[in-house]
Amino acid sequence: MSAITNLRSQQSGHSWRGRMARTRRGNAVVFVGMMLPVMCGFIALAVDYGFLLYVRADLQRTADHAVLAAVRDLEPSYDGSQDLSRVRATLREFAAFNAGHAILILDNDIQIGRFNPQTVYTEFEILDDGIYDTVVLTLRRDDLANSSVSLFFAKLFGNRTTDVTVTSTAVLQKAKLLTEGADILPVGIPISVWDAQLENSIWSIYGDGKMEDELGEEIPGNWGTLNVGSDDNSTSTLVDQINVGLRQEDLDSLAEDGRIPTNEYIDSQVEITLSGDPGFSSGIKSAVVAAHGHSKLVPLFDHLEGFGGNLNYDIVGWGVVQVVNSTWQGNKKSSVTIRKSYLYDGDLRPHSDLSEVDNLIKNAYTSPVLVE
Repeated sequence: MSAITNLRSQQSGHSWRGRMARTRRGNAVVFVGMMLPVMCGFIALAVDYGFLLYVRADLQRTADHAVLAAVRDLEPSYDGSQDLSRVRATLREFAAFNAGHAILILDNDIQIGRFNPQTVYTEFEILDDGIYDTVVLTLRRDDLANSSVSLFFAKLFGNRTTDVTVTSTAVLQKAKLLTEGADILPVGIPISVWDAQLENSIWSIYGDGKMEDELGEEIPGNWGTLNVGSDDNSTSTLVDQINVGLRQEDLDSLAEDGRIPTNEYIDSQVEITLSGDPGFSSGIKSAVVAAHGHSKLVPLFDHLEGFGGNLNYDIVGWGVVQVVNSTWQGNKKSSVTIRKSYLYDGDLRPHSDLSEVDNLIKNAYTSPVLVE
């Protein structure tokens, strides 16, 4: 009798557990059925969000490449004029190239100007004066241009499209360091003369060391050819430097003498002393004539000592001049005409601080950088 009771009890337990299992399975099916729409919604959100991130990244990459290419076209001509139509054309060309298809850029989505160094790290501001050095581009996919982005699953919940807009800003950095190959004209110009000349003004330097403005009036002061490197520089060295630029052996010599701390560059913010001679000789004629129309970097000095051919110039900065013309009629009548000008040289090294405005290579620009 006891065995029968136990058997019935076991059967009853199995039956109860079976009913509970079926109940739990039923509850799970109900739960899954309730959660399935929610899970599908999350999956749809993830897919569409990931796609939007891809579209935004692609637009941003396209905008970044376009502004970095176009801002180089802001290189000023000798008189400071800039071809803004070429900048806009380059923007559109590079945007289409990097996007892999035609892309519409609205005129209002292009901004060209000069960044304000006083607020560059706080509230970026574009100024509409001076020499432009900044290009801002907005790329959009919305109802204004290039159509909004079509979604995949979100349309099931009523969201068929969404807008995507990106902005990229590139600036031309101010040059600070002269490296090997920098285009130099190894003649020392008094910084007082440089500061007194207006932008695009012209003056002549003569073989006997005197200077005249474009009206033929003599400018007080003297100038001379400098030994940017060894004190034993010859006329052939001057010719080489005018033709090919600053040489590594020049940097090596300056570093060995302790006049610069490294043989990698000349820092425009660090004063150096260079020896030189007053005026110039006709031996540099071929190099100067070949440089007509080209922009060069000249050292600027505020003090010189010595007599005759043993002069020492205290170089306190560098500036950009264009070699306009030259005449060769004997020592006193030979002259080189130069213009206060501008230069873009991607090989010059920039100052890392965009807010710095002093003690840089005057009127020289170098490699662009993204700032936003």
